[in-house]
Amino acid sequence: MSSKWDTRFLDLAKHISGWSKDPSTKVGCIVVGPDREIRSTGFNGFPRGIDDTIERLEDRSQKYPMICHAEENAIMHAARIGISLKDCTAYVTWPPCSRCARSLIQAGVSEIVVPVNSEIPERWRDDFDIATRMFNESGVSYRSA
Repeated sequence: MSSKWDTRFLDLAKHISGWSKDPSTKVGCIVVGPDREIRSTGFNGFPRGIDDTIERLEDRSQKYPMICHAEENAIMHAARIGISLKDCTAYVTWPPCSRCARSLIQAGVSEIVVPVNSEIPERWRDDFDIATRMFNESGVSYRSA
């Protein structure tokens, strides 16, 4: 895809990240088909029906076991409505973690695009390195735009 489309989809993923109620990190994901059609979207948040109170969101010991990452939400939403993500491109506002990398690979996503100069907190660096190695080994394209 051209950089014009990369910019458009990353901007849209950033917009969708704003829908997250997480007070510390907001992540958005757009999954796009080969004809530039949007197949699914996701942002980080609790599953449907789970009360996303500020007390839970501000307490990482409660939040982390319950929260769905943006990529997971996009994949699960597509599954819920019967949309294939095979051979699609995922535009994500943050580099995917290893948990999301394995889900994207298993869903058949063929390319991951993240913003250039994504700020990665130190505590996540090792996990993001694992994710990058998983993409490389599985043949999933991973790039910045």
